[in-house]
Amino acid sequence: MSTETKPLSSTPRTTLRRHKERGAAERSSLYEVLDAGLVCHLGVIADGVPLVLPTAYGRDGDTMYLHGSSANGTFRAADGQQVCATVTHLDGIVCARSAFSHSVNYRSAVVYGTATVVREEDERWQALRVITDHLVPGQWAAVRQPTRKEMAATAVLALPLAEASVKIRTGMPADPPQDLDHSVWAGVLPMSVAFGEPHTDPHVGADVPVPAHIRDRCQHGNPTAVGGAAR
Repeated sequence: MSTETKPLSSTPRTTLRRHKERGAAERSSLYEVLDAGLVCHLGVIADGVPLVLPTAYGRDGDTMYLHGSSANGTFRAADGQQVCATVTHLDGIVCARSAFSHSVNYRSAVVYGTATVVREEDERWQALRVITDHLVPGQWAAVRQPTRKEMAATAVLALPLAEASVKIRTGMPADPPQDLDHSVWAGVLPMSVAFGEPHTDPHVGADVPVPAHIRDRCQHGNPTAVGGAAR
């Protein structure tokens, strides 16, 4: 996957208006947020009603692929339409000396663009491999490949990463000077997503060990919170 550091595009939709200092301008920051996530939220207008759908995804270069059922009306509504997809990591609760100054440490990406249902079979196959290996690297090659019936039941949505914004907050509370003398605890409650020990399906034979790529995902695939100065 690409690791280019070219800047993100700047459009009226991607221009930050609040806390501009939290904006990350490099495309590599967008890749880092997306690649560390597991679920995105897709926003689309379907039959005149706004809908937000949580779904698995993967990134291949400058294309984001989203996975769903071919019977999913939201995916059909998104085809050829302007959509918005978001990924957010909550890295900590920021406890301040005043209620107003409480915050959260986070990394977030908002992607805008015209979504397209992928119909070309080779691209659909590649997209499903990307999504599967995004969740568990190495899993696609380790399992049975989809049948025609399974492929027909599966929809893939492609969203270009042409327009996006990234915001990141790190560090301690930004209390105003007049609050610093208050005798109130202030600081950060760190948060992270972690994989636990694999739970083997009882139908798996006793002679089948947990594969190395699964153990590697559990041991080394946990996203970690970012540090840095207060913002």
